[in-house]
Order: sequence, then structure tokens, then C-alpha cells
Amino acid sequence: MGGPSSAWASGVCDDGFPRYTLQMPQPDFQPTLVGPNVIVRPVQVEDRAGLSEAGSDPELWRPYPGADRDAELGHYFNSAVTSKMAFVFVDRATGRLIGSSRYFGYDAAKSEVEIGWTFIVSTHWGGATNREVKRLMLDHAFTFVDTVIFWVGDKNLRSQAAMAKIGGIRRDGLFTRELAGATPHVIFEIRKEWYRQGGRALVE
Repeated sequence: MGGPSSAWASGVCDDGFPRYTLQMPQPDFQPTLVGPNVIVRPVQVEDRAGLSEAGSDPELWRPYPGADRDAELGHYFNSAVTSKMAFVFVDRATGRLIGSSRYFGYDAAKSEVEIGWTFIVSTHWGGATNREVKRLMLDHAFTFVDTVIFWVGDKNLRSQAAMAKIGGIRRDGLFTRELAGATPHVIFEIRKEWYRQGGRALVE
């Protein structure tokens, strides 16, 4: 929270003279983003009950009939808090939590960050909510990177269609990583240049 910050790191050179190195400022990974209908704000410890209620939506679990819902939600919430990059979505009309997302894997050298771990309660599917939260998070991400990526399960056709609908370009191949187990994923990317030259209209 707060804006980017920088600091001078000090040390001692071999010749005994002090050495100072300017550390590059870190982006603000948890701002509060306000849209017409949704507030995207940093997750807080006090959000556990509200986010667990939203995450218990039966429609979210339909593809995972054997999942231990309580254990999965507990892990999801704990990792969100410790990540220092996660958000909750607040419905401005009701004040209720209706979903969550986070930034992940910021790579300054590649000028790239991921948006992921996203869910929205089923009552807000198929409407403007997904576009609004994507727009808010993309707008902010493109203040500090040139590319935003999205990992999507290779069997999650609904999410893949949603990514294509907002202009995501699928990278070639299937990808795996340790934190997702053996599940293969596809990666979609959105580039700042395309987004700012008209692509943003797809999430308006």
C-alpha cells in the first residue's frame, strides 16, 4: 500500500570506502481501485469470513466434485494475505465481497506480471463485473509493466473463452509449474501497446 519507494543500500568496498547503490523502486502491488460498480481493494485478515462465504458458491466448485472445500478455501485465503499482492472485490451496491484476484510473479527484467487466482461469484457471471475488475487491474498493471499474462487450465474452456473475448493472445504450447501441480495450463498475454491503442475498449 502506498506508492513506489526507493532506498539507498550501503556496503563497504574492498578498498575500505563506503559504497552506496540506489535500489529501484518497487511498484505498488496493492492499491485500492474504484470502479462504477466494484471496489478492488487489498485483502485483509478481517475478510476471511466474507471471502469464505463468496468462495463457497456451489457453482464455483461444480468442476471439482471431490475437492475439500474448507481446506482449499483456507489455503487460498492464507496465501492471498501473505502474498501482499491480493485483492477482494467489493460490490458497491451491497458492500458484500463477491470475489478475489491477485498479481503474481512480477518480473522487472521482462516487464511482466501475472493476474490470477481470480474468482467471481456466479450471480455476477456473464455481466459487466468481470470486465470491470479486469479493466481496473490491467489499468494499474500497465503503469509498471508492458505485458500482463494469465495462466488458465487447459480444460477450463469458459475462462479461455473469456480471455479471448477481452483480447488475450494465447501463447503457443502447454505449460506447467510446481504450484499448480501436474495440471497443464495455457497462457494468454495482453500487451500495453495494444491495450492503450484501443484494446481497452474490450473491457469497458
